[in-house]
Amino acid sequence: MMKRRQFIQNTLAAGTSAALACHSFSNPSAAREPIERSGPPRFQLALAAYSFRSYFSFMKERPQKPADDGPAIDMAGFIDYCTMHGFEAAELTSYFFDPLPTADYFLELKRKAFQQGVAISGTAIGNDFTVGKGPKLKQQIQDAIKWIDNAAILGAPHIRFFAGTKKKIDEQPERMPEAIAALEECAEHAASKGIFLGVENHGQLTAQQCLTIMQQVQSPWVGMNLDTGNFISEDPYADLVQCVPYAVNVQVKTTMKSPSGKKSPADLDRIGKILRDAGYQGFVVLEYEEESPYTQVPKVADSLRKALGI
Repeated sequence: MMKRRQFIQNTLAAGTSAALACHSFSNPSAAREPIERSGPPRFQLALAAYSFRSYFSFMKERPQKPADDGPAIDMAGFIDYCTMHGFEAAELTSYFFDPLPTADYFLELKRKAFQQGVAISGTAIGNDFTVGKGPKLKQQIQDAIKWIDNAAILGAPHIRFFAGTKKKIDEQPERMPEAIAALEECAEHAASKGIFLGVENHGQLTAQQCLTIMQQVQSPWVGMNLDTGNFISEDPYADLVQCVPYAVNVQVKTTMKSPSGKKSPADLDRIGKILRDAGYQGFVVLEYEEESPYTQVPKVADSLRKALGI
């Protein structure tokens, strides 16, 4: 059987997504199977710090003025919020950490969360592996590996990764195998730290593109960070059904978007059924992107708990 690294090199030379798809589906032994789970569905409700993005003092290492319609917050305060509102876990999105965070800073957050009974479900970065071969891609990989190390110190078992964007892959099909190769490189380091990499259906990636990535990245430490609001298609719920077998983390949003750009309320009950039917086990992270999170997050969380049956 063609070795994985050799396959990537050959695909890069071919430079087409068709070559990648042909290999994947004509040679079933090369495709990775969905995650094997035993026992009934099991959900732990978490909250993403991104839900309060306007109230942090930093955004991607740059200062920002917190919104004035609610109290400013930092990551320690976010852990307090999760504690007070009964979330089992918190996703500590990297965008909002203090600039140049130290190991001591991460360890203090880890200590605080543990003492308050709040699990750290993961963290999230904003990488892009479809920037094209060269210094930019090498820097993206280097930054991602740095955050794998940070996650290990923080005690975050999972990092939300972006593979890239549909637009770049459609315009330059060689971006797909390049992204897969970058993920493989990061996965090797993540495995040594015991950190899962959850590739999000971000950047308008289609369900089929996400499945191609999942089937070609061979590491058991890579899965999907399945965002319920990110598929832009005529039937995003069908897309979720296709991809949930590979999910290592689920992110729930309150809206869905059609190809025309129209937003509609997410059917939380339907999402809950999809997760139960798939036998998903793990964190379900509420990522609230609408207005007034201080008043609305508790209400949405109650609805989500009911939809999940927890």
